[in-house]
Amino acid sequence: MHYKVTLAYDGTKFAGYQVQPAQRTVQGVLEHALGKMAKQPVHVDGSGRTDSGVHALGQVISFDYPGNIPPKNMLMGLNSMMPLDIIIKDVAYTDADFHARYSAKGKRYMYKVALGKYTDPFKRLYTGHYPYHIEPSRIQTALKDLIGTHDFTSFAASGGVIVDKVRTIYDATCTVDETNNELIMEFYGNGFLYNMVRILVATALEIGNGRRDVHDFKRLFEVKDRQQARGTAPASGLYLKEVYYDDATTPGGAAADSSQNK
Repeated sequence: MHYKVTLAYDGTKFAGYQVQPAQRTVQGVLEHALGKMAKQPVHVDGSGRTDSGVHALGQVISFDYPGNIPPKNMLMGLNSMMPLDIIIKDVAYTDADFHARYSAKGKRYMYKVALGKYTDPFKRLYTGHYPYHIEPSRIQTALKDLIGTHDFTSFAASGGVIVDKVRTIYDATCTVDETNNELIMEFYGNGFLYNMVRILVATALEIGNGRRDVHDFKRLFEVKDRQQARGTAPASGLYLKEVYYDDATTPGGAAADSSQNK
């Protein structure tokens, strides 16, 4: 049977999602559990690779299983074998041609920034930190310039191997959580380059602080120079919030070519 599974995890103690030799990874933990259940190797495909320290609220995986375990039982069985930093949220049968990565139409990332003067020890693993003056209205104006299709070369980390840097952003927002004194940014698009969201956040914070022009994103699209974007926000504040597979949830019903998306 072919399964689609939605899960959440605390990325703090993982060396990222993707299997790596001699490293604790989300994929490695999942494949180990499924292998014990099936008594043979089971390969898992993820919707994308999250880096070390990055969290997920709605990561999606798919896999073929050599047997027929009802989704409810698969959910209970997997959760009984998961460490405390992973939870299986949903399990469903799916078509054999469904692929967690290649079938994705879009993704939504969230980034949380703690705004206190000093680093909060209880937030440091789950937020970025920006102790300087911020005008959220400047960031809200700036993020509107991201909406649409652009060349994100200035926002792609040098470690990326993807040549095509053009991506479409459907929505980008900034809100203030006054109760927790946090800034929350969300980015919804058809795909994201390596470290792209973290670089966008670092740039947005400089705009909010007045170090950059409020429309500097437009200039950075044109110059196509990673060095001019400069900073990268910490992994700790980044969350893969949701992965979309239904055309109806994607603006305009446009499907993305997710084969090169992170």
